Amino acid sequence: MSDSWLEWIAWTIERASVVVFWYVLAVLAFYLLQLVIAMRKLLREHKVVALQYDEVQFSAFTPPLSILVPAYNEELNVVDSVRSLLGINYSVFEIIVVNDGSKDRTVDVLVEQFDMFELKNKVQWSGLKTKTKPVRRVFSSRKHPNLVLIDKENGGKADALNAGINFSQYPYFVSLDGDTVLDPNAFVRVMKPILEARPGEEIIASGGSIGIVNGSEVVGGHLGESDIRLSRNPLVVMQVIEYLRAFLMGRIGLSEMKLLLIISGAFGVFRKDWVIEAGGYETGTIGEDMELVVRLHRLIREKKSKARIAYIPDPVCWTEAPETLQVLKRQRTRWHRGLFESLWRHRGMLFNPKYGRIGMAAMPYFLIVELLGPLLEIAGYATVLLGYFLDVLNVSFVMAYALLMVLYGSLLSAGTVLLEEWSLRKYNRVSDVTKLFLYALTESFWYRPTMLWYRLIGLFEALRGKKHGWGDMARRGISVHRK
Repeated sequence: MSDSWLEWIAWTIERASVVVFWYVLAVLAFYLLQLVIAMRKLLREHKVVALQYDEVQFSAFTPPLSILVPAYNEELNVVDSVRSLLGINYSVFEIIVVNDGSKDRTVDVLVEQFDMFELKNKVQWSGLKTKTKPVRRVFSSRKHPNLVLIDKENGGKADALNAGINFSQYPYFVSLDGDTVLDPNAFVRVMKPILEARPGEEIIASGGSIGIVNGSEVVGGHLGESDIRLSRNPLVVMQVIEYLRAFLMGRIGLSEMKLLLIISGAFGVFRKDWVIEAGGYETGTIGEDMELVVRLHRLIREKKSKARIAYIPDPVCWTEAPETLQVLKRQRTRWHRGLFESLWRHRGMLFNPKYGRIGMAAMPYFLIVELLGPLLEIAGYATVLLGYFLDVLNVSFVMAYALLMVLYGSLLSAGTVLLEEWSLRKYNRVSDVTKLFLYALTESFWYRPTMLWYRLIGLFEALRGKKHGWGDMARRGISVHRK
């Protein structure tokens, strides 16, 4: 190789390393800003007393809720999830389970457990124009008149949610996963900001935090605070830390900056008329929850409305996390493909001042940091290694970059664990908190590279056009669930 080529490679590596270094530094600074904002928010929320939630629960102004539970092959968990929903502390609500052509006994176990009978009369629809797959049967429960089961042909999660919206009768609906276990007061808490909206302001969607149930004990679909335990599986422990960072730091910070583009499909409240006007959930996509939120942001800007989307850290629902690398890989690649699809469908909003901070800040952040982040991180590692072996980068620079990456992952996650212990204290055993803190310090050395690889695979699958699906996950069942 000629000297000119070596000089060109050295010049390229030097400049690439500077770009990557400042990129990582900027992302780290943004994450630290989110952490500070989250601390301030949680400090304010910490002063809210339980009596205020009781007032909301029994207030005549609290709107009734339609709870939508799309289910596909949820035979193991759906009964306990419905039982937990029937026991929530809320004044008026209905539960609509939508079976999306399950191949297992999801319908049978629901009919048997809740003494359901088929409705023969014509059902009323809410007017959502999106065409859904045909509904085969509709059941109602003799034991619980507010429990309904819709059995339809398979069309995907978005299609199932649209069918539930059409059947619902109340002004707000909640979308839940079929394997979800809720805190009894979750809905009361998540509806509180809707009632507290300022004059002329509407809260058209609200999301809550999600915890991981693996390791805890669930009896009859309920999880008490004293029953929350940490799993012994290291992979699950790292996911608990990841969820804490994503919800306690990430979504609180983004929500406070009005940059939130995601309300988790596992637990989100939406105003039905806005969703109907936006066209319902988009079928044929994996990330239907993010895609809907982006479309709602778009509608807000186009209507020049003061409506906004809120995030509440306190309401907690619990879901089962993958316990093997194989299942975790399927989940994370699917999530990344969903992110790609949502950004691609709304690429016209990117860097578009018409859409305010959503177009100029939120969309670029999710594109550059969340979607393309794996490529940039891989490029950073490759640049540092190549530059070091070609002797064009000094040791001080390499050490500084390594320190940034540790701060980027491990120490930030450890800080989030301490934030959870200071504010919510869901994990109230000293041994569990200690384990979370120590595991968080190891994140950059094994878990983060693994997730980086899975996200990279998801990005390439999205570019290749891999088809969407429900994304089956091997379930152990969440009733009396301890490991």
